[in-house]
Amino acid sequence: MAQIGVVKSCFSTRNGTPRQPLLVPLARATLIFDSTRVPQASLEGLEGYSHCWLIYVFHLNTNLDKLWKKPSQSKFKAKVRVPRLEGEKIGVFATRSPHRPCPIGLTVAKVEAVHGRTVLLSGVDLVDGTPILDIKPYLPYCDSIQGATVPDWVKMDDILAVASISFSEDFSSSLADCWAMVEKKSLYFSPDEFLSLIKQVLSWDIRSVAQRSHPHNALRKTDDCSVEDDDTVVRSCVREEDFEHGHEPQSLSFQDVIYHLVLEGLDVSYRIDSIGNVLVEKVSLGCSMQNVDKNIS
Repeated sequence: MAQIGVVKSCFSTRNGTPRQPLLVPLARATLIFDSTRVPQASLEGLEGYSHCWLIYVFHLNTNLDKLWKKPSQSKFKAKVRVPRLEGEKIGVFATRSPHRPCPIGLTVAKVEAVHGRTVLLSGVDLVDGTPILDIKPYLPYCDSIQGATVPDWVKMDDILAVASISFSEDFSSSLADCWAMVEKKSLYFSPDEFLSLIKQVLSWDIRSVAQRSHPHNALRKTDDCSVEDDDTVVRSCVREEDFEHGHEPQSLSFQDVIYHLVLEGLDVSYRIDSIGNVLVEKVSLGCSMQNVDKNIS
């Protein structure tokens, strides 16, 4: 199958992209259809629906090449760790994990507007650049199943909810400084609306199970534009030379670790303590935006 369109999303990396759709109402994206494959008339009438289904490819999975070309060497795991079960493993087909034998995703999003071959969506859980295979209207009379049941662990949202979100004194000024770089191409109309997006994304603990339990184990020396294997950048307040001499800090606590979330190319740094209180420190230009800034200057 070939993609019929691509998503331009507010989520620059996998890290921070919601685990399910509609959890972050302000999560916006534009779906841009391939003009060589999709006539504009194909979208006529879509604006009459409030929501649509999207079928897509998990294109950032790290094992895609082997999974497609050498499946016997892909090291595909039949069971995956579930955040709501605090890392307990369960069969992949009982989850919505992106790491599947056939890495195809299904999600629902709100249709905000249709302009030519572009659809503006909200409530998305799609990372920037996601290839789209198909789009179908959401039909409440048959897509919503009355009396449907799920396992108890699926209902345990409180495990992933944070206790509080606050912002540092310097946050507003750092956002104002960066906004000029993204304002013209942003999916958001103002810095305040972008701040609301940050609140909605971080209202759920986006860290992995391992990072929540042992933040020091996720820490490694990183440069300004590096990320962890799951796209979560973590840095600490300890001295860089401690790493250079091969010494791992022994007293690292939750408060020592700084996490980084990249939205629309802007790097949002934050801390989270052991009981789930989030402090958003500042916003800075992400790597891609830094390169743009250098080209302009």
